[in-house]
Amino acid sequence: MISVVCPGSYDPVTNGHVDIIERCSQLFDEVVVSVLINKSKKGLFSIEERMEMIREVCAHLPNVRVDSWHGLLVDYCRANGIPAIAKGLRAVSDFDYELQMSQMNQRLSGVETLFISTNPEYSFLSSSLVKEIATYHGDVSHLVPQSIGRRLTARVDELA
Repeated sequence: MISVVCPGSYDPVTNGHVDIIERCSQLFDEVVVSVLINKSKKGLFSIEERMEMIREVCAHLPNVRVDSWHGLLVDYCRANGIPAIAKGLRAVSDFDYELQMSQMNQRLSGVETLFISTNPEYSFLSSSLVKEIATYHGDVSHLVPQSIGRRLTARVDELA
């Protein structure tokens, strides 16, 4: 069985994330969506909430499982026997950063990174932009799955 990990903060999960996960699920036997814990970032949603939201929007994908990790991603891959990381690329600026990460990960562990070009429909999309739009009560219905939009709106209203 060949597995791949799709790492990210997923705060919140967007339509772009779901697109990459769905496409990976067609290419690999198992896709592990790993919510990475970054203590330097204050998330809008807890790790558990993010994992729950991903499980919800990926319920139609039987070969997808959700996990979380704190530490080096390559250590997670080694501990779980995962030979590859899949990363969606939106723009050249993503590539510059991700190439360095890919080369470092390969050097540290032999884990390969596969780059998947983002569907042009989502090339501008990021969780940060979605949160900003939601904070100003803008319409995010075309940016995130419907259930995530409801949760996002509720969270923003709680914090207001």
